Amino acid sequence: MPASTFSPISKPADKPRSGGHLFVPSRWHRPAVLKWLRRTHAWLGMWGAVLGLLFGGTGLLLNHRATMKIPGPTNASTQWQMALPQPLPADIDALTRHLQLELGIDHAPHKKIVDQAGPAPWPGAIQPEHWGIAFTTPRLTVNADYWAANQSVTIKRIDPNWLSRLNRLHMATGASAAWILLTDTLAGALIMLSITGLLLWTKLHGSRLLALGLMGTCTTLLVTLALLA
Repeated sequence: MPASTFSPISKPADKPRSGGHLFVPSRWHRPAVLKWLRRTHAWLGMWGAVLGLLFGGTGLLLNHRATMKIPGPTNASTQWQMALPQPLPADIDALTRHLQLELGIDHAPHKKIVDQAGPAPWPGAIQPEHWGIAFTTPRLTVNADYWAANQSVTIKRIDPNWLSRLNRLHMATGASAAWILLTDTLAGALIMLSITGLLLWTKLHGSRLLALGLMGTCTTLLVTLALLA
């Protein structure tokens, strides 16, 4: 009997995967570019990790500060009359220096307001000049209220607890320029993380239609709730 010959059964070729990064142009599909994207995304995430936790937690507290309040952040408020030495301060700058010395405040005021003398709300009376001075830091707020020629100045001090201090850092209330610049780097990192995260989205995470649908839904909710707020 002649030996039978068997022809090898050829497997159907695997369907080529279109794969790749959905939002990265095909000319960028080079190992060096994709490696740079991944490394940039990872290092920016590491840089902003601690600040991200701070701003995420305090952002949650601030979101609920008026509606659906979360207990925790509180402020202790005290008010008193501080006697002024003779001669009385000649202008708001002199009063500012005196308050800095008496209260141990070593930074410039956050705000100074001078309301000129003028007619009072009731007929036949003249309202004297009014000065308002505010010192603000993440640790405290001091407001001084003074009417010209008075022998004393009204002082109101607000001392936040540690959670309220974190909230004030989030809002850069009375913060230094160094803190503001540091948090600017976090804002830049978040922008870059959003961009690189979008570029790194691949079909392993879903279709292009699904990705655009998620982005569109999020954008629609954001705009709708912002308009209704």
